[in-house]
Amino acid sequence: MPFACASPGVISGALNAPPSALDILQHTFGYPAFRGRQGEIIEHVAGGGDALVLMPTGGGKSLCYQIPALLRRGVAIVVSPLIALMQDQVDALTQLGIKAALLNSTVAWEQVRETEQRLFADDLDLLYVAPERLMTERFLALLDGLAEGGRLALFAIDEAHCVSQWGHDFRPEYLQLSAIHERHPEVPRIALTATADEATRREMIARLGLNEARVFISSFDRPNIRYTVVEKDTPKRQLLGFLGGHKGEAGIVYCLSRKKVEEIAAWLSQEGYPALPYHAGLDARVRAENQRRFLREEGLIMVATIAFGMGIDKPDVRFVAHLDLPKSLEAYYQETGRAGRDGEPAEAWMTYGLQDVALQRSRIDDSTAGEEQKRLESQKLTALLGYAESPRCRRVVLLDYFGEASQPCGNCDVCLDPPELWDGTEAARKALSTAYRTGQRFGAKHLIDVLRGKENPKTREYGHHNLSTWGIGADLDETAWRAVFRQLVAAGLLHADMNEYGALKLTAAAKPVLKGEQSVELRRRTTKAGKPVRSSSRSQLTADLSPEALALFERLRQWRAETAKEQGVPAYVIFHDRTLKEIAELRPGSRGYLMSVQGFGEAKMERYGDEILELVRSA
Repeated sequence: MPFACASPGVISGALNAPPSALDILQHTFGYPAFRGRQGEIIEHVAGGGDALVLMPTGGGKSLCYQIPALLRRGVAIVVSPLIALMQDQVDALTQLGIKAALLNSTVAWEQVRETEQRLFADDLDLLYVAPERLMTERFLALLDGLAEGGRLALFAIDEAHCVSQWGHDFRPEYLQLSAIHERHPEVPRIALTATADEATRREMIARLGLNEARVFISSFDRPNIRYTVVEKDTPKRQLLGFLGGHKGEAGIVYCLSRKKVEEIAAWLSQEGYPALPYHAGLDARVRAENQRRFLREEGLIMVATIAFGMGIDKPDVRFVAHLDLPKSLEAYYQETGRAGRDGEPAEAWMTYGLQDVALQRSRIDDSTAGEEQKRLESQKLTALLGYAESPRCRRVVLLDYFGEASQPCGNCDVCLDPPELWDGTEAARKALSTAYRTGQRFGAKHLIDVLRGKENPKTREYGHHNLSTWGIGADLDETAWRAVFRQLVAAGLLHADMNEYGALKLTAAAKPVLKGEQSVELRRRTTKAGKPVRSSSRSQLTADLSPEALALFERLRQWRAETAKEQGVPAYVIFHDRTLKEIAELRPGSRGYLMSVQGFGEAKMERYGDEILELVRSA
């Protein structure tokens, strides 16, 4: 197979012999061995085969097209919807000595011309392109010219789930991408995504014309992420309690509305947690600047709607918190997957209540989508509620949704503090009967007041103190009844109707429970003595370092921050924390020893090796 990349950082192998994929992995990217199915995928694509790759965030998807791009003749065209992040991806490759460029709507005309000239001068290994730029007549003609000279290495379609019209990140321009295969059938394609359930996978294959492609599905497990779900009570106080274990760390807080995003960002900053807002309604320049700061500065919190996050490469995001319910388990998995990309400990924390369920139901019911799409979205919401209320290990439930069997993880709230199960049949019948007898017009708060015999203006106004269910639930407190109603909604026995202010209505599935033909098992949380205290993720990262190694690690981090600032790139583009930690542990005294550190390739050795060795010697 011809090897045409002349990048200085891609030099290895025997004299006059082209380097292998493993040579490039070790000498250019600085990794000792492939992970999972990376090697198999790279061999298949480098050999000219099409591939659909499903691999979790942080699993090394980029290498699956970057290494074949260096093994094959010509330039790889990488299609990405992430205009704001392309520059960081190009900067990271440039650090490795790989020749990369980008073309999107933010690039000045002079730079466009220069990039096009580099293409035809065989001076580029990878070109990142926005899908709307790719499909212009000018760019298609440019591709034709490259193809005539045999200078198209491959097409990589990143974030391929964007082609799904029923997905949470749909991009209409992705629907046109099958045209590149029709135009250049001889050029291999690789489509990649971190998350896709079975329906989305089928849609990607059909819409991208990947019927002949090999499908590679890696484990969806992210064992370094701890999953926690709590009942929404006083969400601000609950969030502060969670953030207490993440002082000075980078993280993302997701909210449903733009107004809430700005409110929470301002409030967190007042509470001593530097936070920035991000949503589609902000001025584009403000959005871009906030994203730039989040990627380049340390310890910032991004408070955002789902408009933020896809493709975020920042490896040291130590937590993702949801103050509102996501749209689906698929969306939840992708959003939480932005934590801990470096493989170090991270947390996914979510708080939710019945109002969240009602809002999401309303979003589905009020949408202009067809009935089939509404049915699918309702099923996805039900699966998410099942995850939130399940007494089983969070990871087992999450992976099961993606068709992957697993064992209890020991690293989620259910495993660490197991809920107590109880026979909730009688409580369920009381709750369902109260909802029915009050006309199915009221939300949980009013129904709980009726059940507990607690008078309020509405119970008197509607005469509900005369109902047979008045006071029959006095044995349970308000918190316990809220949990009952939440679980009945999650189980599909009640439906929260936002069009009637969250009124709880019985579904057909409630009938056998009311008639005593079906039992109901509910979960009850317990607060157990000796529950482990959560330490910050950064302290977990450095917990095993000696005082001397920790001091060197902090010096290396300071050097990295200054170097990144000088170059105008994110700190992680220079080195990840894991690389700096390994240097601090090993204290290498020579260039050869330093090359054994993960993340140290030949280009980075030439650029930073002497400075690192001097820092180690002077420590």
